[in-house]
Amino acid sequence: MKRNTIVFLMCILFMGCKIEPSNKSIEKNIGYSKFKEPFRSQYHFTPERGWMNDPNGLVYNNGVYHLFYQYYPHATVWGPMHWGHATSTDLTRWEHKPVALYPDENGLIFSGSAVVDKYNTSGFGRNGQVPMVAVYTYHFMQGEKIGRDDFQTQGIAFSLDNGETWTKYAGNPVIGNKETRDLRDPKVFWHEATKSWIMALVAGNHVKFYRSQNLKDWGNISDFGIDQGAHGGVWECPDLFPLKVEGSDKEKWVLIISIGNGGPNGGSGTQYFVGDFDGTTFTSDQKEYKWLDWGTDNYAGVTYNQVPNGDRIFIGWMSNWQYALTTPTSNWRSAMTLPRKLTLKKYGNEYLLHNNPVSSIASLFENGTNQNIELKPSEKHSVELKVSNQANISFTMPNADVKLTFSNESEEKLALIYDKASNLLMLDRTQSGLTSFNYEFGNKLHYMVMTQLKDNFDMTLYLDKSSIETFVNQGQYAMTQQIFPIEPYTKLTFENLSNDEISIKDLIINPIKSIW
Repeated sequence: MKRNTIVFLMCILFMGCKIEPSNKSIEKNIGYSKFKEPFRSQYHFTPERGWMNDPNGLVYNNGVYHLFYQYYPHATVWGPMHWGHATSTDLTRWEHKPVALYPDENGLIFSGSAVVDKYNTSGFGRNGQVPMVAVYTYHFMQGEKIGRDDFQTQGIAFSLDNGETWTKYAGNPVIGNKETRDLRDPKVFWHEATKSWIMALVAGNHVKFYRSQNLKDWGNISDFGIDQGAHGGVWECPDLFPLKVEGSDKEKWVLIISIGNGGPNGGSGTQYFVGDFDGTTFTSDQKEYKWLDWGTDNYAGVTYNQVPNGDRIFIGWMSNWQYALTTPTSNWRSAMTLPRKLTLKKYGNEYLLHNNPVSSIASLFENGTNQNIELKPSEKHSVELKVSNQANISFTMPNADVKLTFSNESEEKLALIYDKASNLLMLDRTQSGLTSFNYEFGNKLHYMVMTQLKDNFDMTLYLDKSSIETFVNQGQYAMTQQIFPIEPYTKLTFENLSNDEISIKDLIINPIKSIW
C-alpha cells in the first residue's frame, strides 16, 4: 500500500461515506468483462474489473489455493481498499469470487495474511469446523487526514466455509497503535517448535515480530532491520519462512521485505535476507542487498501458508508505484506475477533465493517448435513468432555477448542484451510499445547482475499480452517487466555480439493457452 500525492487525495475524496455495497451489486457491476481488452493478461491473474495491488492472505485449505488481494472495484485507480478474492486448484486457472472483506468503522482493509487454525486456538471454530483466519491492517483514513500517527492497527476476521463468507472479530483491533505511522502488513504463521503464532509486522524502517497463542492477544518479542538492508523507501509486506538448503540437510530462514522506492532499477522492489530464527529473534549476517527479482514489476509479493507438500509458493503484484496508476489499460488495472516456487541454494559462502514458475503452468502449453541456431560473430538469425504474445520461450546459450530482440511491423522493439564482461543482463523496453504514459516507465535500460553463471546457462521467457518474465537457470535470477505493445511481436531475432561463433541450443517456443 504505497502512497503518493494522487493516491492520498483520492483517499480523502472517497472516505466521506460508508462503503459496504452488497456482494450482488459488485457482481452485477463486474460481470460483463470478456477478458479480451487490449493488454489484458491471458494467463496471469487479473481482476474482472477495477483496481488491484498487493496479494494478500495466500493460504491453502481443503484442495484450494486462495488468492486475496488489495482491491477497489469501483475504479481503475487506487481507492478505499477491500480484499478481493479468487481461488484455484492448480495455481494456474483462477475463479473469481465475491469481495471477501469491506472497509468498516475501523478503516480501510489493507494488506495482510491468512491461516488455517487447525487446532482452533482462536476459538472461532464451531461443531468441528476448522476456521480460516484473516489478519490484516486497518487504515483509518480520517486519522491520517488530521495528522495523527496512530491510524494503522491490526484486525482479524474468520471464515467457517473455506473463505466464502467472513465474520470480523468483535474485539478488533487486536493490535493497537499509539505512535507508529507505518505499522502494517501482518504476515502470520504457526511456529511448531514454540506452539505459537508468529507475526511479522513492518514498522516504518524495520520489522517487529509478535507472538500469540490464540490470534487475538499479541506481544512484541523482537525487532529486525533498522540498520540492515535497503532503506530507499518504507518497508512493507514482510514474510518470514524456513527453507532447506538444496543438496543438504541444513535449514535457513528467509525474510522477504518490499520497499516502495529504491529498487534495483528504480521505484518499487523486493529484497530478502537469509538468516536464522530461534522462535523469538531473526538474525542475519548478510551485508549486501539481495533482490528477489531485478525487474521493476514484481512488488509486495508474499508466500502461501500451509501448502501440504511444504513447497514455498510466491506471488507478487506485477507493477511499480512509479507508474501503477497510469498504465494504459481499461476496465481493470494490474496483474499478478506467475506463481513461483522458492528454493534456496548455496554458492560458495553465499545463499541465493531461486524463484521459478510452478510446474502446473506447463499444462497451458501448446505444441510448439524446437531448433538450434549457429551464429558467427556479428551474425543475426530471426525466428517467426506465431504466438500472439502468449508464449513460453526457452533455450540454452553460452556465456557470451548476445542480443535478443522481439519486434513487430509497427517497429516496436523489446530487447534483451547480455554482456559477459559486466555480468549484466539488460532489458530495453524504451521502444517496446506504449511508454509515454509515464516518463519513468520507458526512459532507460534495466539491468540484472548475474555473477554465478557457468560456461552455459538456460534462459526461459514467459511472454504475455502486457508482460515478460525472464528466468535464468530455473530462477537463479529473475526479472519481471510490464510492456504494452500495440500489436503482438511477430519476430524474435538473435544477434551474436561476441567475437566467437556461438550456438543457441534447444530453442523451444510453446504457445500458451488463455485461462479465461
